Amino acid sequence: MADLPPDLTPLAQLLARKTNAELLYMAQQAHRYPPELGQGAVRELQQRGLIPLELPEAGPPPVTPAPEPTGTWLGLLWQLLGGIFRPRAGYYITPLLLLGNLAVFGLMAASGVHVWEPTGKELVAWGSNFSPLVPEQPWRLVSCLFLHAGPAHLLLNLGALLLLGLLAEDKVGSRRWLLAYLVSGVGGSLVSLWWHSRGINSVGASGAIFGLYGLLLALLLTRTLPVTREDRGGIIGLLLYFALSSLLGGLEGPNTDNAAHIGGLLTGIFVGFVLAAVSGKPKSDTLSAE
Repeated sequence: MADLPPDLTPLAQLLARKTNAELLYMAQQAHRYPPELGQGAVRELQQRGLIPLELPEAGPPPVTPAPEPTGTWLGLLWQLLGGIFRPRAGYYITPLLLLGNLAVFGLMAASGVHVWEPTGKELVAWGSNFSPLVPEQPWRLVSCLFLHAGPAHLLLNLGALLLLGLLAEDKVGSRRWLLAYLVSGVGGSLVSLWWHSRGINSVGASGAIFGLYGLLLALLLTRTLPVTREDRGGIIGLLLYFALSSLLGGLEGPNTDNAAHIGGLLTGIFVGFVLAAVSGKPKSDTLSAE
C-alpha cells in the first residue's frame, strides 16, 4: 500500500487503510460506531468517488416498533379448548366422549337435577345402573357411563380420559378405542351388579376408564402397541400408578364402586389380549431397540 500523507489525522490514516468493503459496511452500520468513525467512513468513500459528495451522513436506522402480541388470554383459552375438544385424526373418539359426558351433565343441571349432590332418585331417572331396573332396561349398563354424581366426580373422570386419549388413542385406533371403552364400561357395570347382590345404584365413566387402563396394559405387555422398549416401560409404570392409586382411593370412599373399577379393568385387559391376538405380529418390533 502507498505511503499516506503525513498531515492526515490518526483517524483518517486508519480509514485510509480500510478496504472499500470495510468502509461501506462501517458507513451502513454507522449507528454501531462512534459518530466520528461513521462520518469519517462516509468522507473516505466520498474521497474515493464511491458515493456522491452530497450524500447525507449516515445516521441510525429508523426504529421499528416492536410488534404487539396478537394473542390474548381469550385466544389462548380458545386454542386450549380446541386442542381438547376438537376431533381430529388420531384423536377422534376421546373428544366426543368428553363432550358427551359434559353435555349430559349440563342437561341434567338444566332439568333441575342438583348440580353438587344429585339424589339417587334423580340419577335413576336419568339412567343409572340401578339393580332392580337393569333386567328390564339393559341400556342402563351403557347410559350410566355418561352420568356423574357431581362436578368433582365428572372432572376427575374426564381428566383421566383426556390423559389416556392424548396418550394412546392414535396408537390403538379410534374404533378399537371406542369398542374397548364401551365394552369395559358394560363389563364394569355387570361386575358391580354381581358384587353388590343386595342392590346398587351406580353412575360414572370410571369403569370404562379402568378398561382403557387394562387395554393399554395388555397391548403393551404383548408388545402390540407401537412404542419403543423404553417408552413401554414408562407407560406401564404410569398406568399401574394411576390404576392402583385410584383403587386404593376407592377403599377410603364409602360411595366409590370399586367393583365397577375392577370389572372394567379386567374387561379391558381381556379386550386388549383379544385385539393383540387378532393383530398378529407386534407392531412395536419395528420401533423397539431390542
